[in-house]
Amino acid sequence: MVTVMTQMRSSADSSPTSNGDEWWRSSVIYQIYPRSFADSNGDGMGDLPGMTQRLDSLAALGVDAIWLSPFFASPQKDAGYDVSDYCDVDPLFGTLEDYDRLVARAHELGLRVIVDLVPNHCSDKHPWFQEALASDPGSPERDRFIFRDAPESGYPNNWDSVFGGPMWTQTTNPDGTPGQMYLHIFDSSQPDFNWHNEDVRAMFRDVLRFWLDRGTDGFRVDVAHGLIKAEGLPDFTPDPTAASMGGTEELAPWWGQDGVHEIYRDWRTVLDEYDGERVLCAEAWVNPLSLMAKWVRSDEMHQAFNFPYLSCGFDAAQIRYTIDESLREFAAVGAPSTWVLSNHDVVRHATRLALTDENPQGEGIGPKTPNLPDPAVGLRRARAASALMLALPGGAYIYQGEELGLPEVAELPDEARQDPTWFRTNGERYGRDGCRVPIPWEADSPAAGFSSTGASWLPQPEYWAGYARDAQQQDPGSTLNLYTALLALRREHALGAGALAWLESESEQVLMFSNSSVIMVANFSPEAQPLPERLRGSVQLASSAVQDAAGQVAAESTIWFTK
Repeated sequence: MVTVMTQMRSSADSSPTSNGDEWWRSSVIYQIYPRSFADSNGDGMGDLPGMTQRLDSLAALGVDAIWLSPFFASPQKDAGYDVSDYCDVDPLFGTLEDYDRLVARAHELGLRVIVDLVPNHCSDKHPWFQEALASDPGSPERDRFIFRDAPESGYPNNWDSVFGGPMWTQTTNPDGTPGQMYLHIFDSSQPDFNWHNEDVRAMFRDVLRFWLDRGTDGFRVDVAHGLIKAEGLPDFTPDPTAASMGGTEELAPWWGQDGVHEIYRDWRTVLDEYDGERVLCAEAWVNPLSLMAKWVRSDEMHQAFNFPYLSCGFDAAQIRYTIDESLREFAAVGAPSTWVLSNHDVVRHATRLALTDENPQGEGIGPKTPNLPDPAVGLRRARAASALMLALPGGAYIYQGEELGLPEVAELPDEARQDPTWFRTNGERYGRDGCRVPIPWEADSPAAGFSSTGASWLPQPEYWAGYARDAQQQDPGSTLNLYTALLALRREHALGAGALAWLESESEQVLMFSNSSVIMVANFSPEAQPLPERLRGSVQLASSAVQDAAGQVAAESTIWFTK
């Protein structure tokens, strides 16, 4: 059920959501995964013109900005996160002119545009790396990357790649003999830059200015915690239960080193040259949150993805602890907390929140995953979690398709999988393809409206049409209409710029807080729970069927009330 007592904003309303403060402090930003959003030419691959054609839907949803995952020139070994030219568009997605048209249309609709920048590594087809391979050890060309002489046996250290296997790959000399080894945190086709090299730093300043000059409103920085490695590249054996991207109390020597902050202070000076509050957002998988907050000090980045929040289960105590810690630590450096539940690297939260087995970040799920969850339970919990998240002060990120309630696609055939994790682990880890399946737009169209020809770079499941946007628009109780209502009320009550105050509840399974003129009640229990009498009758919206008349909040649901 969705009950709304507010008016949606006009799609052309570009006023900030923070009552005069910077727009990014309270914004809701929608992540577009370009290859899976909308295909304009029928080749099965989403593209920039397709995005532009669908922007009206995002403006109607009520978000403030869009974030585009990489669309730069790339061999596409890792879905565009292996960049061969940082200042051009890959022909798969269109042209620079297509990008300019997208930015112009987004700005007409009051949407800002953030692009995904990948500074930790490039493609092995990047001209600089090709020059490095053709140059001698110790040359200036090789110094732009991290090359080391190969030991008599093994590798320069014991580091393992995020995608599985050693973090080192050996080159071959022109005479056919084994050459030096180079470092790659991710796939062997993604050599890491040496960020102690001034050529690298200068090149990325130019890249920032290239996109800022085209009207880009900011950058999401991929692997923002990985650019600097510990001096000497010491051996390190991480906790085997830790997330592959980091996030443990003990930092690996390739994550979260202090030298990264000097880089982002430099970048901040570049962004501050431009009008319009251009922003930097860090993808930094680091713990604790007091450490993550260092990325958003006043002279560094503006936002950092709140991965401890994303990593929470459907657990009231864990959620409350993380909210308190987030608000405390980010406020200590004058930054907003930025909330997120799903993205292109993790199992969609409409599935993840109902998983009963461990699911380390990046491993994904598939047909052989034990105890695959009940989709109805997953969707119910996802709706409740989203309604809670969007009531919080600060910024929030939405991953494409979560507003439709899309689950993770577990049943992809092995031959269709494309994630490097799948290949580098010889099929032991499914990887991230399941959250990247092209999204449905029209129930009765080819490829559910993603592509006019029915082509789709990853196969869509047969049930995908049931989640299509056009069908949900007609259903008052749909997840799409729930999100639309949440975002409208969030804007009307200025919740992003508000302040949280916890309220006492009668059950440990029920969280209650006020923010501005809204009271949020979230029930994490599988049973209905009593509501305080003073709240009965003032329901604004609910993530599931309301039991307010009986003085209860439904099982695993969230209700917004007005004071």
